[in-house]
Amino acid sequence: MSQVPPESSDHCYRHPDRQSFVLCQRCGRTICGQCQTPAAVGVHCPECVREAQASAPRVTSATVTRLRGAARGGAPVVTWSLIAINVLVYVVQFVSGGAVTSALSFYAPIALDQPWRIVTSMFTHGSVLHILFNMYALFIFGAQLERTLGRGRYLALYAISGLGGAAAVSLLAPGTPVVGASGAIFGLMAAFFVISRSLGGSNGIQLLVLLAINFVIGLVSPAISWQAHIGGLLVGAAVAWVFTKTRHRSRTKVQIAALSGIGLVLLAIVLVRSAQFLGVL
Repeated sequence: MSQVPPESSDHCYRHPDRQSFVLCQRCGRTICGQCQTPAAVGVHCPECVREAQASAPRVTSATVTRLRGAARGGAPVVTWSLIAINVLVYVVQFVSGGAVTSALSFYAPIALDQPWRIVTSMFTHGSVLHILFNMYALFIFGAQLERTLGRGRYLALYAISGLGGAAAVSLLAPGTPVVGASGAIFGLMAAFFVISRSLGGSNGIQLLVLLAINFVIGLVSPAISWQAHIGGLLVGAAVAWVFTKTRHRSRTKVQIAALSGIGLVLLAIVLVRSAQFLGVL
């Protein structure tokens, strides 16, 4: 990791040794995960929070207080929530046999009639090893990206990357039912590389090797959808590139428009391919 002067806009103004991608939505200063407080729009720095709460009534609920403490401490609550949902769904899959898996998996030909499968398939897994690998990768890369990007951007990255995996499957292997968060996970790994490079990080050779190994495993194993992997990988990199080019708060609308555009194009690919199989087009 290269050394950056404390006054760099890529470092937290309160912790000059910590790189961050997030700006306070009120004053525009760069803040790290520990200094962020979620707001109605984006996050605020400690000084802006104190100003906003000066005349606000105090909440004494112990539960709310603990949740706020975790959020202010930079806890990756979105990542933890995603892991919890995945584990819960897998438990339901295990208990119910194959019924739930069949009902929640993504299958391109019926996506137009059952569009919810685009989302539910991202929380469904085919084996214990499948979910263990995905959740481990989600914990490692997701937690760091959530602190760096902020919760809203991070969740958008995860969802759009997963949609990218479904779009790739629709184009390259439309007759294959698929399950798993792999598309979203590969999107996180690609985004981690792109954002790390944009913040002056190392060349990321180890991450590239990890991606290559997993991609090759997907190619040689018939039980793994390499199409979803490459779709998530490309889309995750594209979303991360958008983040790096629209970092300043003055470009928030451009960022939202770009992300919405990517998501709509991917959704259109899935639905059009489904319509073709159903004979609608």
